[in-house]
Order: sequence, then C-alpha cells, then structure tokens
Amino acid sequence: MRETPQLSGGGRHRAVLVQKARESIAKGSVSFDVASRLFDKDTRERAWLLYAWARKCDDIADEQDHGHKLGEQANKQDKVQAIRVLTQRAMDGLPTADPAFDGFGVVARECGITMEMANDVIAGFRLDAGDWRPKTEGDMMRYCYHVAGAVGVMMARVMGVSAGDSETLDRACDLGLAFQLANISRDVVEDDAVGRCYLPANWLVEKDFEPGQHAIPANRFVLASLMPRMIALMEHHEAWARVGIKQLGFRQRWAVLSAARIYGAIGRRVLDRGQLAWNSRTVIGPLEKAAHVTAAFGEALANNPAIPENPPRWTRTELQPPKGW
Repeated sequence: MRETPQLSGGGRHRAVLVQKARESIAKGSVSFDVASRLFDKDTRERAWLLYAWARKCDDIADEQDHGHKLGEQANKQDKVQAIRVLTQRAMDGLPTADPAFDGFGVVARECGITMEMANDVIAGFRLDAGDWRPKTEGDMMRYCYHVAGAVGVMMARVMGVSAGDSETLDRACDLGLAFQLANISRDVVEDDAVGRCYLPANWLVEKDFEPGQHAIPANRFVLASLMPRMIALMEHHEAWARVGIKQLGFRQRWAVLSAARIYGAIGRRVLDRGQLAWNSRTVIGPLEKAAHVTAAFGEALANNPAIPENPPRWTRTELQPPKGW
C-alpha cells in the first residue's frame, strides 16, 4: 500500500477552504463575523480558518449545527477522541474529509500553531464529555482557558504575535477569558436546561441554592446577585486584554477592540437586566454593534490603553494544564 502523501490542507485548494470557513463564521457567529471583516485580508482568512475548526470541534462534541440545538449526547468521549485524531491528521498535512480540519492544518502551518495549543482547546471538550462541574472560581477559570483563552492565544499567533512574546499572548488569553465569562453569564439558564453548570459550586453554596435549583424562575433574583462578581471578573480580564492590543497593527486593533466591546456589552447587559436576564436571550442588535465598531475605531487610533491597577488573579501560566495532562 502506498502512504498517504502529506499535503497542506489535505490536498484541498486553500481558496476553497477559506470560502467554507467564511460560510461557517457567517452562520455560527454574527459578532465574530462582523469583527473579522475589519482585519486585513491575510489575517481575516486565517481567522476564518481558525474559527471554522473551533466551531466544527464544538459541533462534533455536542452533535450541533453551528452551535444550535444539542443533539445525541451518547459516546461523548469517543467524539472527543475523533476531534483529537482529525486535528492531528490535519496538523500532519493528511486529508481528513472535512474542510474545517483541513483548513486548520493550513492556518497551523502558516502561523506556527502547535498540537499542544490545539490540545489545550480539546481538553475543554473532554471536560464537558465527562460531565464536569467547577467546584471553585479557579476551576471555572481553567474551563474558560480551555474553551476560549487558549483560542485567544491561537488568534494572537494568527495576527503575527511571535511565540516568544509571552506578554502579548497572556493578554490575548485574557480576552478569551473575558469572552467566555460573558458567555457563561448569558447562558446560565440555557446551560442548566441541558444539564450543565459553569458557575462555581462554592458560589452557589454561598447563596444556599439546592443542587440543580439555581436557574429555576423562583431563584433568579438571587442568581442575579452573582452577576456583579462575574462581570467584574470579566471586565478585569477585558481591561488587561486592551494592554496587549497596543502591540497589534491598526486594523488588528480595530477588529479585536470591536469584538471586545461587543462581548463586553453582552456581559454588562446581563448585569443590567438583573433577574430578567434569562427570560430571553441577551443580544446586541445591529445598530449597537455598529456603534461599538465605530467606538473601537477611535480607540484603535488613540492606541493608549490604561494599565489596570491590579494584575489578573488568573494567569495563562497558572491556568495551563501540566504537560501530558
């Protein structure tokens, strides 16, 4: 038998992979789609390729279509192993029969993304597959690292940040953490409906919630009292992320600041809505998105972020798993 040749993109034409990735982000995330269009062409295409991989991994793990309704949840660990095998094949330049993974192989080679970085993200799917729950704030932040902070580090590599620039990579991780904290805040009730909870158990105990009762309508006033703590944590990482953005080119700063403003607005909207935050999904409409993009333009031009007084409690180094985890 002949060996399968190693080819970038598994032998698929790069333009085809980029188009498929563009379709994926347009369907899966309006906010990221809007922000990505502010990048220069090369960065935009690479961001799409990275997004398509992350989206496809999530869809495989949860039997979803671009993040919509969860499907069959049997054989969850097998699905995580499939993600790992397909990702490794893509990294090796072998065909995967899936454009999202083949495209990831392309962007990984172009930007120096390693299998170790990918494994940090895949570890988040492994946690969900094991019906994991955070016991402490540190547990919650480690989950945020795996599903979003590690992706932020990859995005920094996509934008040309060198592997040796630990400071800027740390700040990219902070932005991912902030995004995920906003997501957790917005989706508390949706997550509970499918048997998931990403709020720390010790936070819930402090509020005297019975197990599994935090999201019921009668408890939402008390649940809302946890949101100032969540959003303050989000805003602290968001503020530190802005420090790293200073090192990027103008269009990259504009795109990242637009995404930061939109996701930050989601978290702050949850806080403002109080106990009503989960009666309907918290969204940022097109006109408000446009306002955030406009404000981000001015912020990117000024490029003079304030340095927060206190360093982050949760750092990339602390949140990364030990080797071989």
